[in-house]
Amino acid sequence: MVIDLVPSSGALPDVLPTDRLLVNGMAIPALRKDYRHIENWRNVRAVTFVWLWTALLAYLGTHFGVWAALAVFILMGPMHARFAILMHESAHKLLFTNRRANDVVGKWLIAYPAFVPIGIYRRAHFAHHREEFGPDEPDMAFYSGYPCEPGDLRRRLIRDLVGISGYKNFTSILKATTKSSSRNVASSILLIQVVLFGLYWVGTGRWWAYLVFWWLPWMTQWRVLNRLRAVAEHGGMIKSDDRRLTTHDVRQHWLARFWFVPYNTGWHLAHHVDMGIPWHNLPAYHRELKSAGYVTDQITFANYFELWRSATALHRTRA
Repeated sequence: MVIDLVPSSGALPDVLPTDRLLVNGMAIPALRKDYRHIENWRNVRAVTFVWLWTALLAYLGTHFGVWAALAVFILMGPMHARFAILMHESAHKLLFTNRRANDVVGKWLIAYPAFVPIGIYRRAHFAHHREEFGPDEPDMAFYSGYPCEPGDLRRRLIRDLVGISGYKNFTSILKATTKSSSRNVASSILLIQVVLFGLYWVGTGRWWAYLVFWWLPWMTQWRVLNRLRAVAEHGGMIKSDDRRLTTHDVRQHWLARFWFVPYNTGWHLAHHVDMGIPWHNLPAYHRELKSAGYVTDQITFANYFELWRSATALHRTRA
């Protein structure tokens, strides 16, 4: 059983290295090549389908009444999660083996539509991987302060849900257009949004479709999903060379994978042990770590609700 959010030393068996894994958990070179193999066709399919589903949902939401529109608005949260994770793959240069294709598709078809300046994200995200919870950790605001009182997390989620967090992000892009150092990237992101506005309008015949089925979900419910995922990945952990102390392990279920941890991103401990492994190989690598005894049931949360309950259990100590 997990003790609070940080596993105790007794829950971290000293099993590395093995004949298959190095002392840091990475696979030996003979195996690493296979784990790091990028299957381009999977990502061509993923990028194609994420846009096809986005288009289909927009059509359904504008042609089948209010309840369909509400359902599509809600479903666009998981769609934004998919854009975010595919962008994350591109930032790691794991979307395609061809680096130019990886960067062009990642930037113009994934990141900029999702309001992300991927060059800035990549630099910050690599800093996150180099030293979780270190002085250069860019996402400390997401991870620190846990466990907390239930009301603390609730207030953060409400701010996300009503658009306060999204407003800050959106206005930062607008302000970036006034600075010479960031004008080109910010203007490109806004240009893509204008193109999307036009495509939504032409494709659905409704001028408001982009606002309701793209911009507003990004401003609101996607923020909630993103925060919950961030807490589930690193909330309340500590600085350490042992990734089991920096990154949570959560048993995966199909509903969570559909809703906010698509493309195997829920196997996040495996990703942090070796960030060069593409999403489609993370489950196999997780099994490798588990077979070695590095990942155990004792440090694994049964589901995300158990983790979030622990993250809001300041007044309780888990046995």
